[in-house]
Amino acid sequence: MKEHKKFNKPSGAGSIDGMVPAGRQLGERPVAYKSGQVKAVPSLDKFTARTDGFHPTRPGVGQLGNSRAELDEAALLDEPIVLDDMADSKRKKPRFRVRHPRLGKGLKRTAAALGILLLISFAYFGVKIYNTERHLFRGGGQAAALTANVDPNQLKGEGDGRVNILLLGKGGPGHDGPDLTDTIMIASIDPVNNKIALLSIPRDLWVKIPGNGYQKINAAYADGKDESKAKTTAGQEQDGLKLLDQTIEPVIGIPIHYHVVVDFTAFRDVVNALGGVNIDVTQQLYDPTIAWENNWNPVIAKTGEQVMQGPQALLYARSRETSSDFARGQRQRQLLVAIKDKALSAGTFSNPIKISNLLSGLGNNVYTDFSLNDMTKVYQIVGKVQSNQISSVDMVTPPHDLLTTGNISGLSVVEPLAGLYDYSDIQYFIRTTLRDGYLAKENAPVAIYNATNTAGLATATSTTLKSYGYNVTVVDNTPTATNPSTTTLVDLSAGKDKYTRHYLELRFGVSAKTKLPANLGVTPPVGTKFVIILGNDAATAQ
Repeated sequence: MKEHKKFNKPSGAGSIDGMVPAGRQLGERPVAYKSGQVKAVPSLDKFTARTDGFHPTRPGVGQLGNSRAELDEAALLDEPIVLDDMADSKRKKPRFRVRHPRLGKGLKRTAAALGILLLISFAYFGVKIYNTERHLFRGGGQAAALTANVDPNQLKGEGDGRVNILLLGKGGPGHDGPDLTDTIMIASIDPVNNKIALLSIPRDLWVKIPGNGYQKINAAYADGKDESKAKTTAGQEQDGLKLLDQTIEPVIGIPIHYHVVVDFTAFRDVVNALGGVNIDVTQQLYDPTIAWENNWNPVIAKTGEQVMQGPQALLYARSRETSSDFARGQRQRQLLVAIKDKALSAGTFSNPIKISNLLSGLGNNVYTDFSLNDMTKVYQIVGKVQSNQISSVDMVTPPHDLLTTGNISGLSVVEPLAGLYDYSDIQYFIRTTLRDGYLAKENAPVAIYNATNTAGLATATSTTLKSYGYNVTVVDNTPTATNPSTTTLVDLSAGKDKYTRHYLELRFGVSAKTKLPANLGVTPPVGTKFVIILGNDAATAQ
């Protein structure tokens, strides 16, 4: 009995290197077991010859104590491979899908961490932009020309067809005369015709500062801040800018719409945040007076194209002892264009770190009276203008050499070439160079006739109108001096040149007519859009 059990007990050992375990014939499939019972094993006498080749077999299964699941798994794992059996080769083999629960959980955790990180980053930049917006874009300035198809009645006079921004650079805390504006520049934007001009005003220009006597113009802003009774820093800034406007507008003859005040720290930080600016130095800048700020190297900038970082760019903008205030103005305009190019490049606004650094540099050391909406409009306009279309304007290069140096009470000053306090030539040059955008676009031909006994009245009026950018084509007298009390303005443009009409109505204080008076006997050339018949009121005003 014991021998019978021993004889029928299946072997648990698997085949090794093709060896067939006992109880199984070479080449046969494994014995199938049901409920622990063993089928008869064919004898070796029933061996059938097979072709040569390697025929691995599986180990015996059905050992006592194994579960059905374990037996099925063993059968699957030990399925024999028959190389020369076509039927077996076509049989589909089971596929196992391996899952990695730990890997899946790790990916989910990583995705969640990245999401939180992005959320924190967006929140950080959102708060930073919000704080910067509140600090920088307080509002206060206004330029009607930033509005598309602006109502002419919103324009106060010639010059409002541009956006004139007064850019000021000062030393700031830690410098001698921290509020002296050693950089004074006007960025004049023509949004109608997409043009920009940069005009430098010498810091040593000798002027009359209302309530403060005669001084260099760079003291006007500081005087206004010192005299301010405002309790807030922003209020003091506004008072300083107000006094500077009252000082500079009578000199240049054009309105100021916005202001930007930048100290040395902000300028340096902005250039650094941009990763430096590209400058082509045409002449070596040598200045031993500021060498101590340049690691005791008197060479501030060598000739050639180069990338200037903040500290070097600041020295390049400030140096004047070995050149001149006029040359420094040229370098400052060059730097401003380079900053514009770098700031508007795709590489700047797609880099979060640069944006963060730029906001930090701007937010802490800059004052403006832009609103965010107006600044956005200016950005859109400036982005359309190529750098080679930005004109650099000065008042010392012939034939427009309008300034000279002088000495007043031991002070080195800049004064008009026409004479001290005579700004007429300066105003004429600036107005014609920074022509009103609407007048430039309409370019309406204007005929001027003098109907009074005042000799030269038409010529004098023509000179004034030309200085504002009017297209004056006829200057003459009427056949008979009728000496009308008031000036007559006639609009022959059928209402098409509405901006020119509005400006002329404001200037002469009259409403335009649409037909020429029959008794004057004047016949303007074909194509004339406006006719001005000067009366005694114009003579009195002149």
